[in-house]
Amino acid sequence: MSRVGKAPIAIPGGVTVTVSAENVVTVKGPKGELSQKLDGDITVSQEDGKLQVNRPSDQKRHKALHGLYRALINNMVKGVTEGYKLEQELVGVGYRATNTGNTLDLVLGYSHHYVFELPKEIKVATTAEKGKNPTIILESIDKQLLGQVAAKIRSLRAPEPYKGKGIKFVGETLRRKAGKSAAKK
Repeated sequence: MSRVGKAPIAIPGGVTVTVSAENVVTVKGPKGELSQKLDGDITVSQEDGKLQVNRPSDQKRHKALHGLYRALINNMVKGVTEGYKLEQELVGVGYRATNTGNTLDLVLGYSHHYVFELPKEIKVATTAEKGKNPTIILESIDKQLLGQVAAKIRSLRAPEPYKGKGIKFVGETLRRKAGKSAAKK
């Protein structure tokens, strides 16, 4: 049995979980509301303030979906109670980030600016302190959407292995390479 799938999901106070007849799980909490359509074979039962995700058989497909949907529902419960936050920093001379509402303007060493319109579900903030790299702070209740947007921003200028220039996550360690060595005499 799936180790992830068989673990129950604790439902904190102030959170309501409903499962519709079409197998759509909706989670409402203090920060908002999220919903996820489940596969027809997977069932969700609620008892004693805990959710249990169940599968009909031990087929490989059912095992995979069992752990997946349990993790997705758990992320939804955590999202509507605490929310998620990602920080990215811009490493490089002249790299800048500014935001106006949900529009992110990036200067990444190219001949043009990148103007990135973020979904309304994501809150963005930028900081630029003297002596530190500019940072982009993304917050949302939807972990999937947040990760997707952060990956898209990072793909605009992925960190390179020689000097480490580019957009990286705060706390991420990059695998660095040695540059050219001096000519042998």
